Amino acid sequence: MKLSFSSLKQDIPASIVVFLVALPLCLGIALASGAPLLSGIVAGIIGGIVVGAMSGSQSSVSGPAAGLASVVLSSILKLGSFETFLLAVVIAGVLQTIVGLLKGGFIASYIPSNIIKGLLAAIGIILILKQIPHAVGYDADAEGEFSFLQSDGQNSISELYHMLRIFKPGAIIISLISLPILIFWDKTPLKKISFFPASLFVVAFGIAANLIYQQFAPSLYIESSHLVSIPKVDFNHLGSLFVFPNFKEILNPAVWLVAFTIAIIASLETLLNLEAVDNIDTLKRQSPPNRELLAQGIGNIISGSIGGLPVTSVIVRSSVNLSAGAKTKMSAILHGFFLLISVLALSQFLNQIPLASLACILLVTGYKLAKVGLFKQMYKKGWNQFIPFIVTIGMIVFTDLLIGIVTGLFVGLIFILRSNFKNPFTMEEEKVHSSETIRLELADQVTFLNKATIKDTLWNVPDKSKVIIDATYSDFIEDDILELLKSYRDTYAPSHGIQVNIIGLREKYNFSDHIQFINVLSQQELDKLSPTEIVALLKDGNKRFVEGRWSEKYIKHQINATAMGQYPMAAVISCFDSRTAPEMVFDCGVGDLLSLRVAGNVINKEIIGSLELACQKLGLKQIVVMGHTKCGAVKASVDQRFDNNFAHIQEKIDKAIQACGCPVDKIDTEDDEIMTKISVLNAKNSMTTLLQNSPYLKEEVDKGNIGIVATIYDITTGEVDFLS
Repeated sequence: MKLSFSSLKQDIPASIVVFLVALPLCLGIALASGAPLLSGIVAGIIGGIVVGAMSGSQSSVSGPAAGLASVVLSSILKLGSFETFLLAVVIAGVLQTIVGLLKGGFIASYIPSNIIKGLLAAIGIILILKQIPHAVGYDADAEGEFSFLQSDGQNSISELYHMLRIFKPGAIIISLISLPILIFWDKTPLKKISFFPASLFVVAFGIAANLIYQQFAPSLYIESSHLVSIPKVDFNHLGSLFVFPNFKEILNPAVWLVAFTIAIIASLETLLNLEAVDNIDTLKRQSPPNRELLAQGIGNIISGSIGGLPVTSVIVRSSVNLSAGAKTKMSAILHGFFLLISVLALSQFLNQIPLASLACILLVTGYKLAKVGLFKQMYKKGWNQFIPFIVTIGMIVFTDLLIGIVTGLFVGLIFILRSNFKNPFTMEEEKVHSSETIRLELADQVTFLNKATIKDTLWNVPDKSKVIIDATYSDFIEDDILELLKSYRDTYAPSHGIQVNIIGLREKYNFSDHIQFINVLSQQELDKLSPTEIVALLKDGNKRFVEGRWSEKYIKHQINATAMGQYPMAAVISCFDSRTAPEMVFDCGVGDLLSLRVAGNVINKEIIGSLELACQKLGLKQIVVMGHTKCGAVKASVDQRFDNNFAHIQEKIDKAIQACGCPVDKIDTEDDEIMTKISVLNAKNSMTTLLQNSPYLKEEVDKGNIGIVATIYDITTGEVDFLS
C-alpha cells in the first residue's frame, strides 16, 4: 500500500496530537521498565517511522507498550544489564519476522468480538482511573503507569483518595475548561477547522494558561514536576544517545528465553490491538495481521539495535489517533518524526505542556472507549456475550492485558461448551396424517461433548415411535456420535419397536441414509381421520411451509409406496396460478391430496363429478376451495377483459364482484384490500355452488362424513386463511 498524501489536512494535526500524548507515555513506560528514559523515546520513534511505514494498517500506532513494562523490568534484572536485554529484543524481532513470513497472524481472527470490545472498554476504564489524578495535578506516578497495583504500594483506586489531599488548583482549572472544549468541540462550527482539532487547542490553552498563572496568579502556577519532561540532549555527545546490544551473550540460554517471551507477548498484544483498532475505525478498514507482525519484527530489530524498548501496536495511541481525525498511516509516521525532532530541538517548548492537558485528552478518549451504551449493547446480547465481556474488562483492569484476554477467552469457551452440550440438536414433534413423528435436527458441529445429551434424548423416546434424525446441516460429526447413532439404529430402536430414519449424513462418514418408514396414508390411517383432524393437519403443514420447516418427503420412496393404491385425505380446488401449488402450500407428500386447478377456482360439472367419485370410491373426507390474493382471473373479470370463449368463468366471478357492493367501473384493481375481498367472496361462492349442485356432497357434509371449507392463500406471506 502506497503512502497517501491526500489526507495530510487531517493527518498532520492528528499526528501532532498523538505525538503530544505519546511523548510522556514513552518516558513513563521507560521509567516503569527500569530502562533509560531515552529508550522509550527511541522505541516511539521506531514505532512511528519504521513500523508505521511498513505496516498495512492505516490507523494503528506503535511504540513502547505499558503491558510489557513489568516484563522488561524483570528481564533487565535477570540478564544483568540493559545491553544484554537489547540483544533479546533484537532476537525477539527476528522471531516476529519469521512468524509474519510464515503467516502466523491468522490467530487474530479467532478472538471473539465480545473479548475485543472488553479490551477496548478496559483500556478506557484504565485511562479514566489513571488520568483523573493527572487532571487535578497529582502526578505521583508516571504517565506510562497503567498497572492497578503500583510500585509505591498504592493502586488505581487508592490513588484517587490521595489526590483529594494533594492537588493543584491551577491544573483543576485547566481541566475544567479543557474537558467541555473536547466534549462539545464537534457540536460547534469549529469542527470544520480540520487542521486544528480540539486536542491541539487544549494543549495550546494549557501552555497559555500556565504562563498567565506565572505572571498574574503565582499561587496557581504549575511547577515543572507537573509538566512534560524531556531529557536534555548534549549535541556534543550525540553518540551517547544510543546504546548497543551485547552480542557476546548470543549463546546465553537466558537471553533466548527472554527473547521468546517478548516475541510471544509483543505479537499477541499487537494482534489484539490491531483487531481492536479495526473495530473502532469508522471506515472499517481491515489490517493485514501477517504484514503487521513483519513490520513489528523489523521494528524491534532496529529498536533493540540502537537502544530502544520493545515496540507493539498500542491501543491508547491508536485510539487517540482515530479520535483526532487521522485518515491514513501518515499520521503514525509523522508522529514518529515529531518525537525525533522533539528530542533534538523542541524540549524547551514541550516541557511547558501541563500533564493535566494531556490527561484531559486521554480522559475523553477513555470515555469513548468505555461508553455506557457499549455496556447496554453487550447486556442485550445475552449472558453468553456479556459475562466474558465483563470478565475481560475486570481482569485487564486489575491484572494486565494478556491475563485479561486469556481469562475472557476461557470464560467464553465455557459458554460455548455449555451451549454445545445443551443444544446439539433441535427437537420437535410433527403430526403427519394420523401418526406423530419425532424429529431431531443435529447442529452444525456435534462432538463427544454432546454424546450424553443425545443419548439421553434418544433412549427416552417412547416405544413404537417414529424418529427422524436429520444431519443435513451438520458440517462435523465426531466418531463417538456416529457410533451412538449406529448403536441406536441397530440395537436399541429395533428392541423397542422404534422406526428410525437417519438422513443427511455426509458421504465421508460412510453412513448412507437409513429409511425405515415412509409417511404416506394407508386405508387404515385414512379411516381414523375425521374432517376436522384433516383441516388441523393442513393448517400445521401450512405453518411449516411459512416457517421454512418442510417435512422430509422421501419422494422416490413415496412414489413406490403409493403405487399400490391411493388414499388422499383432501381435495383442493385452487386457481391455476403458478404460485399456489397445494402440495407445497400444505407441505404434503405424494398422494396426500387431490389437486383440481382451474382459473379463478370456479366450479363446473366436471369438478363436481370428480369430487363425487373421489368421495365415493377413494374415501375422500375433506374438500378445500382455495382462492388467493392478487388473482389474475379476478382482476381480468373486474377489467372485463375475458372474451366470449371464457365468459362462463367471468360470469361466476362476477357474482363475487356484485356481492362486494362496488360498481365494476369504480373498483381499483391496484387496491389489494378490495381485490382480496372479491377473491374471498369468490372462494365462498364456489363452495356454495358446489353444495347447491351436488345433492350427494351436501348430504355427506350435513352428516359430518365430509368437510368443506373455503380458504384464501396470501401469495406474499404464504399463509392460508381458513374462512368461516
